[in-house]
Amino acid sequence: METFLEEVNRKINGVPLQNCYHCRKCTAGCPAASYMEFNPNKVIKMIQNGQRDRVLNSSTIWVCLSCETCITRCPNKVDIARMMDVLRQMAIESGIGAREKNILKFHEAFLAGIKRGGRINEPMMMVQYKLKSGDFFSDALLGIDMFAKGKLALLSPRTKDMQSIKDIFEKTKHS
Repeated sequence: METFLEEVNRKINGVPLQNCYHCRKCTAGCPAASYMEFNPNKVIKMIQNGQRDRVLNSSTIWVCLSCETCITRCPNKVDIARMMDVLRQMAIESGIGAREKNILKFHEAFLAGIKRGGRINEPMMMVQYKLKSGDFFSDALLGIDMFAKGKLALLSPRTKDMQSIKDIFEKTKHS
């Protein structure tokens, strides 16, 4: 029977988590670490110790920004952002709900945007998220301000090679 560590390593399909020697450079550089229940280094330790339920039920995997600062700081190139993405997908597949309010709805809106055009169109993604979450006006002024400052474009270019996007979703079993 496959251990939790072996399963995560297989799904990451990259540098094995055993290569982490817990120097904590990932945590030191993580812009979201102070908001996490467990720091990235601790999540790796928990995976290594087989604490599947504790990891998949944590808010940490949903708080990760996937900014990849961790992998740029890691002397062994352990891809923690990819690990967090794998853990989120494992939590979804296990029927475990996200502990962070509406984060799964945001995750679904993000993936739907990628699937639709190969890139994120922020206004369209936010419309989809707002419809799913029912949170219509909490940050409306911020969105208007960002648009006024040229930080949000109404239209974004589509990826030319949409077949590659379809192939990625097919290979990862995202519908």
